[in-house]
This record gives sequence, C-alpha cells and structure tokens, in this order.
Amino acid sequence: MINQDSFNDQLLAFLKAGPSPFHATEQMALRLDEAGFEYLPEQENWSIEAGGRYYTTRNGSSIIAFTAGDFSRGIRMVGAHTDSPCLMVKPQPEKAKNYLQLGVEVYGGALLNPWFDRDLSLAGRVIYRDKASGALKQSLLDFGRAIATIPSLAIHLDREANKNRTVNPQTDIPPILCTVHEQRNQDFRQLLAGELLAQNPTLADDAGALEVLDYELCFYDTQAPAIIGLHDDFIASARLDNLLSCFTGLQALLSANRQQASLLVCTDHEEVGSASASGAQGPMLASVLERLIPDVGERKRCIARSLMVSADNAHGIHPNYTSKHDANHGPLLNGGPVIKINANQRYATNSVTAALFRDLCEQVDVPVQSFVTRTDLGCGSTIGPITAAEIGVPTLDVGVPTFAMHSIRELAGSDDAWSLFKVLRQLYEQTEAVCL
Repeated sequence: MINQDSFNDQLLAFLKAGPSPFHATEQMALRLDEAGFEYLPEQENWSIEAGGRYYTTRNGSSIIAFTAGDFSRGIRMVGAHTDSPCLMVKPQPEKAKNYLQLGVEVYGGALLNPWFDRDLSLAGRVIYRDKASGALKQSLLDFGRAIATIPSLAIHLDREANKNRTVNPQTDIPPILCTVHEQRNQDFRQLLAGELLAQNPTLADDAGALEVLDYELCFYDTQAPAIIGLHDDFIASARLDNLLSCFTGLQALLSANRQQASLLVCTDHEEVGSASASGAQGPMLASVLERLIPDVGERKRCIARSLMVSADNAHGIHPNYTSKHDANHGPLLNGGPVIKINANQRYATNSVTAALFRDLCEQVDVPVQSFVTRTDLGCGSTIGPITAAEIGVPTLDVGVPTFAMHSIRELAGSDDAWSLFKVLRQLYEQTEAVCL
C-alpha cells in the first residue's frame, strides 16, 4: 500500500523525468504499461472489453487513459495538462559572435526573471532523416546536463536593477552555450544529431548519417525537484503546474475500481490556450468518447451522468503579498486541495460540482479550501471551462495551492498532492451515481 512518503518520492522522480510534454507523456505511458494498461494507437481499430484498461496518445504530448467499466453510470474523469511555461528554441536559433547563443521564444505566461543565472539543459522531440534508408524518424532528446545559462547584467551596469528592471524577451534571454572557436561545430542541427547519436549509438554509424530536419525543444532548469523546509513542509520543483496534477490523477487511476468507467486526460498546449489537435479545445477527448460509446443517445446519457474534475494548481496566499488575494479566499499550502470558483466562468465550478467534491473530501477526511481571485484582478483559466463547453460534462476546477506559479521553480505543500490523490482515488472508487 502506497504511503505519503513513497508517493512524494515517486512524484519527485516523475517531475525530474518530465522536462518536456513529450517526456511527461512518455513517463505516464511507461507507468500505464507497467500496470497492465493496453496501448491503443489512434490510427488502428479498437477492440474494447468490459473491465479492460487502455490508453492512447496524440502527438506524443497528450494522453488519455481509461478503465472500461459500466458506462451507464457515467464516467469519472480527471483532466490536467502536460505543458508548462518555458523557453523554446527557434527554428534558426544560432547567434555566434564570441559566444554561441540560441534564440528562444517564450512559451506561455512564463515568469522570466527567475530564468537568469540558472543551470539550464535542453529537452524535447527531434525529427530526423536516416540517410541510409531515407526514412523520417523521431526521437525524444534530453541533454540531461547543464549546457547553457542566461547570466544577469551586473548591478554595477544597471543601478536601478532592484527597482525597475524589465526583461526584453527578444534581446535579454538568449541562453549562452559556449565560447566560439573555429574548430567547434556551431550548427545547431548538427549538434543535435551528434547528441542523438551519443545517447543512442545504434541509430547510425556516425552523426553525418542523421539529418535533423526539425525539433520542438525547451530549456529547463537542471536543479532536481526536492522536499524542502525546516520540517519538510514543501515541494520545490519546475513544472509543478501542472505535472503534479498529471501524476496525482495517474496514481489515482492506477488504483481505480474496474467496475466503474474512469478516465484521465492530460492534454498539451493549455498554457497557450488549448486550441490545437492535442489540446483540450481540440477533438481528442470527444473522439475517444465516440469510440468508447458509438451510440449517440447512449453517449449523451453517459456524459450527463459523468463528472470531470479539472486539476490545475491554485494560487496560495503569499505571506509577503497578501494584498494580492481576497482575504476570505486565500488558500494555504498544506491546507488541502482548493476548489476554484469564478462567476465569469474562467473556472467551470458550480454549486453542484463543488458540493460533490466537498462530499468526496469529507469521505476521505481531507480538508478543502476555496479560491476566488480579487474582484479587481483578472482571473486565469484552465481546461475545465473548455472541456465543459466542448463535451457538455458537469465539471469543476480544483488544484493544490502553489507559490511562484509559472516560475522556473515553483513551491507546493508536501501534504497537498497526497491529499488530492486520496480524493481523486475516492472519485474513481465510486460506483453509485455521482451527479445530483
């Protein structure tokens, strides 16, 4: 039986192994394979057996896993996203004057200042041609070591740095990889081919036999995830938003009751609006539901009896910036999962779905908190409203309270992921009707 310490240890390992959405999806697939789930390629016919456990992927960066229980009672769904704000390498990135630098594009709403003076590595997907066969192939790549940094400008050259420093994303953040020497290869695609071959010697006889055609690569901080704090109160890591929810939902699904239809969907591109083939606004989830329940009437009745829990981190009330929060809705780290509410439908929670979640929390003796943003501040959103609108499923938004959201290193409570796991596991255990 898993306990909180082993759960958190596995969470840290998952966070470290998922520096890109492609790696995170691969890690989830590996864990599903180990648990006996069957992979269903989207391009193949599916044969679904009652009580079976299956998963499918799209674009290598989104994944849906499910248990084929009794669909007549509805489906217990949990949703999260695999992407995080980061710096992504441009197609022609080389800047080679004295130092080799790479041009980058900011992905999502990244908090840029914390990216300075960090030990950075590079990970993602690479598409290449095998020159011997002419075949196009793809491979995941993770340099796994610190290969770059973005040095700050010394305060001697910017005396107002602590008062008024802004970051120009075009000119201030191209990472530095090395000094320029004539004997060094400065062509980025050739560097990628060499690294691919170094990590996978069986791919070709030499780096010249691989022609890198394209890539989706992001920089990431090499500092490992950790339990920190005087009494081990916190989890510090990159990509807590939202790999923490992906892992928590996955662990809950692995222990799900096979008699009940249960589903986990983790999609890409949430941080940039979800409007893609592999995003929550795309057709992936709807397509899977159509294949699971071909009859339109039966599918609509199933969705009406279902519940979607959109799990995405919430803002904890920051002790140094309490004025940025509504005083009556300030979640505390290690205070339990948070129900996220917005009258303007930036979150999908309503009174019915919130009550159902509160009841689940009570069943497993987990405290629950509420978040509402200040009325004079804008409110972020999640896959919750998108999924509710696209599928028509009753939905609520929840998450664990977090500091420094969208920073290169975020902070969550060491109790909260475990608490959310217990609630989601209880959701998947339910066999009676969920909706009121």
